Amino acid sequence: MTRHHISSGSDFERRFGYARAVVDGDWIFVSGTTGYDYDKKVLPATVETQARKALANIARTLAETGASLADVVRVRYYVSDRAHVRRIAPILADAFGEIRPAATMVLCEMIEPEMLIEIEVTALRRDAG
Repeated sequence: MTRHHISSGSDFERRFGYARAVVDGDWIFVSGTTGYDYDKKVLPATVETQARKALANIARTLAETGASLADVVRVRYYVSDRAHVRRIAPILADAFGEIRPAATMVLCEMIEPEMLIEIEVTALRRDAG
């Protein structure tokens, strides 16, 4: 399989010159993903809702490649406020508790002030057989 890109159609991808994901063989590298709701064209107000939506956006991207959250081997969380960590921990544990990828969490300022969390993952697609 050759290297290819997956796009969400986001304006950010065009403006900053990146892809939602890069697939190279069985490796899938998903760019930092926010909780933007592409159906409603809004960014939810709470960090909990943003975390859930970001994970759903990542799951949808992985599904396009034939992978799932179960294939994630590395996750990085970028969080805008230390107070958010306690609030999102149960959501992250629900998504990755059994999978247990290597993980890093960074407190940082986001590109837009309403963005509260961004998540990026690396996945290794497993042979279905």
